[in-house]
Amino acid sequence: MSAFLLSVHVLAAILTIGPVAIASSMFPRFARLALATPDDPKKVAVVRILHRITRVYAVIGVLVPVFGIATGASIGVLGDTWLIASMILTAVAALLLAAVILPYQTRIVRSLDGSAGDVRTPVLEKVAGRLGMLTGVFNLIWAVVVVLMISRPGSTTGVGL
Repeated sequence: MSAFLLSVHVLAAILTIGPVAIASSMFPRFARLALATPDDPKKVAVVRILHRITRVYAVIGVLVPVFGIATGASIGVLGDTWLIASMILTAVAALLLAAVILPYQTRIVRSLDGSAGDVRTPVLEKVAGRLGMLTGVFNLIWAVVVVLMISRPGSTTGVGL
């Protein structure tokens, strides 16, 4: 059962966190391009699609910690420091995505769609710039989590760094 849970956990991580990381990283660049030419429907469409990918896969990404906790419980490592650190970092990444990255993306998409009033390009360009930094932090957190999951500090498997 542990092998099944671990397989689902890893597959869910690859298939959900990967698209979120890529789409959210691409969003700021394409948002700046769309904000520079808001009348270009192709550029605006790209921004909408990247936002939708980020949003949809973020929701599905809830499977990653669910199966991660189930896997940790099944192999008896829920109290291990590396796993606790990974869970805390995962919560920080999820909070950053849900509370900052997605709302910033939504603000830009709504502005480009005209539902948030006029496109205030200078303000929204700053938001797009912040998004670039925040998605970098988001992706760095996930990189640390992956290293923790693979190296498992204190592990007796001999795989550690």
